[in-house]
Parts: sequence; C-alpha cells; structure tokens
Amino acid sequence: MKCIIIDDEPKARKLLQAVVEDYCKELSVEALCEDLPSGIKAIKKHKPQLIFLDIEMPGHSGLEILDFFDEDEVNFNIIFTTAYNDYAIQAFKLSAIDYLLKPIQHTQLVDAVNRFLKKEENQHNQKLKALKENLNNTSGWENKKITVPSAQTLHFYNPNDIVMIKGEAAYSDLYFKDGTKLLASRNLKHFEDLLENIPVFFRTHKSYIVNTNYIKQYIKSDGGYLQLINNITAGISPDRSDELLKKIS
Repeated sequence: MKCIIIDDEPKARKLLQAVVEDYCKELSVEALCEDLPSGIKAIKKHKPQLIFLDIEMPGHSGLEILDFFDEDEVNFNIIFTTAYNDYAIQAFKLSAIDYLLKPIQHTQLVDAVNRFLKKEENQHNQKLKALKENLNNTSGWENKKITVPSAQTLHFYNPNDIVMIKGEAAYSDLYFKDGTKLLASRNLKHFEDLLENIPVFFRTHKSYIVNTNYIKQYIKSDGGYLQLINNITAGISPDRSDELLKKIS
C-alpha cells in the first residue's frame, strides 16, 4: 500500500521513512513532503492509502488537510505524528484518531499501521472534524466529544450525556441521560482507557462504568448496587464501594 510522509523536519521525515521500511513491509513510501501544500500535490499525484502527517508545521497545520479536498476525495487514512502534551493527546483518544508520539518508537508505529490495515471503513472526515473541535476547545472535557463506533456508523457524544456503560464481551451498551441506548463495537476496557482523564467516570465493577453525576442511591442489599437516573442500575464490587463513596463525597 502506498503511503506519504508530511513533516517539516528533514530528520523526522528520514527517520520515519527508515522505520516504515524496516518494520512495515506492507507499505511503500512514495513521497517525503516538507509542508502541507507539497503534501497535497503528492497525495493527488500518488493517491496513497495512508498518510503520516505532522500537525505542527509552519504555514499550515496538518489539521487543515480537509480544507484542500472535497469530501468525496478523502479516500485515504491519516496517522498523525505529534509531540503534543498529555492534554492534547486526550483529544486524539476521544476523537478515535491514530497518532504517533515523537520520538517515534517502532512498536508504536507497527501497532498503528496494523490498526489501519484492519480497518474496513474510511470515516476520517468525521473523526478529523471531532479532533479539530476537541483540540480547539480549551474550556474542559464538558464541551468535548467522544467518538463511539457502532456497526458501520460513528456517533459523537458529549461525555456528560453518558449515564452508564455496561460491558458485554467484545461490545458495550451505552446508556444516555435522554433515555436512549447504543450498542458500541468496543469492549469496556476501551472505554475505561478512553475516559480515564474525565473525573466523573468510575469503574464500579468488571462490567460497569458509571457517571457519578447521575448516581441517586447506593443500595447495600443484594450484594450492593447503584441506582442511577432513568431507573438504570449498575453493579458495584465490594472492593470498589469505599473508593466510590470517597470519590463522590
């Protein structure tokens, strides 16, 4: 598969090319580009399936790439390369966008490329729009969006709309404060990692993550369980009850 590297740092371009050629034999590096305009020309010429794209470049940010294409022309995937801090990395996670932290490690690269190779759908337009909104929004997690895949569709939600997440093997049921429910094609561990920096979410049990804003009661009978809004109930493990009570107090 064809790929292109866009990065304003010559050493970074060469290093990434070397790592790709050594560890990702499925990929062929077609062009090395020093800025977004030259990268756009290379994309239109070579028609790559994958682009390694630096975000912070002089002139144009990598996030502006969608501004140069019509929606039906975006038939490539993007893996961002970035030296962003932890706060911005959370925006990548919430938006379900793949990224490589500089300096790039080959194991990180291989994992990201394998995820790209396994993808059956190209939904980068929606993901990039969510990423731009999350990165530009510095007012806190309350106004960001979480990307939730379900079958062949991506859904975008404010995290505070989620009341509870219940794990069901490789899938998860998301319960929302408006009373609706969604079956997501991700396991509970995925959501635990995704929401780890959002303080209102707490894993109460091997099968449940709850939004502590919506807890109405903690019932100690029948092994212990939580009563949430909309008559939603969640299990709670005995070893987690003290930590939960401390957290919400």
